Amino acid sequence: MPALALSREPAEPGLMDRPPRPRSEGVIRGPMLIRAWLFLGALVAALQMAGFFYVLTRAGRHPGAPVGVGQPLHHAYQQATTMTFLGMIAGQIGTAFAVRTQRASLRSVGVFSNRYLLMGIAGELLLAAVFVYAPPFQKLLGTAALPASDLLFMLPYPFIVWGADELRRYLIRRHGSGTPQPG
Repeated sequence: MPALALSREPAEPGLMDRPPRPRSEGVIRGPMLIRAWLFLGALVAALQMAGFFYVLTRAGRHPGAPVGVGQPLHHAYQQATTMTFLGMIAGQIGTAFAVRTQRASLRSVGVFSNRYLLMGIAGELLLAAVFVYAPPFQKLLGTAALPASDLLFMLPYPFIVWGADELRRYLIRRHGSGTPQPG
């Protein structure tokens, strides 16, 4: 839902001051993929794994401990995989805010200026809560309810992702080549 809402994002400030991209250049370019996969994607993956191991370590898991059905740590394993699922969602919320601009600060476009994005995020969180806390979906998807401490552990994820990209954009603006890069 947030990805669809990004289609309603207004143009970022300064976009018309940049030269157009060459006709021969595609819309999807190398720098875009590097930002999406190697920067934002790697950061979200690292946060997800941190959540996964946080839950298992807190439950007393050690390397080699069995986590299969009927094992004492099985519920903790389900909680850890649920934490990974929710960590992905939290990271993607940060990514959605980060990708609203390519160079400009999010402050310049306004955090709350895209109401469709806010509604998409709210819908995504509601759907995630159903998947994690409704017993029929727990059984179907293998999720397990998380305690509030796990949710608090995950609370900074969107801010970490958005903040890291905000810092990257600041450095590009401050130390860029001086020549604006197209789109």
